[in-house]
Amino acid sequence: MLVLLAAIFLLHIACICLLLAATIHNAWWMTDSMSTDIWGRWLLNGETWNYTEIPAHYPKEYLQAVQASSVLACVFCILGLFVFVAQLYTLPKGKRFLFTGAFQLLAWLCIMIAASIYTDIFHKDKEQGWYGASFILAWISVCLTFISCITYFILRKKTA
Repeated sequence: MLVLLAAIFLLHIACICLLLAATIHNAWWMTDSMSTDIWGRWLLNGETWNYTEIPAHYPKEYLQAVQASSVLACVFCILGLFVFVAQLYTLPKGKRFLFTGAFQLLAWLCIMIAASIYTDIFHKDKEQGWYGASFILAWISVCLTFISCITYFILRKKTA
């Protein structure tokens, strides 16, 4: 059982790392000379990258929804880790990790909303480029946080 709890703890840590990387890193949309994330845009000028504001044609309401959902996903996932550690010591044997699963469910929902809005709203006007690593990490974290959520809802503390 200890190995299972350690594996679930490592999965949770991986979810946190992926969520933070997807939220912070500047690679949601890329071209050869431009990199855009949910916070700003970087343009390649010779050999240096220069920060610029998000273009005005981006819908601000949707962009703010993506930003808020990404940050909330990180917050809920980190809170879920603290609740998991607390429940390890406070739950009696045979009980489920429902609060931890609820936090992971909220994190999954938030990052899924953020990635879905970004996919549906932005870069539909045939803008040349491709989705970057952060966008892919966001979708991978959607899958991992859902797996983690289901695992917490199913997991019971067994007696040794």
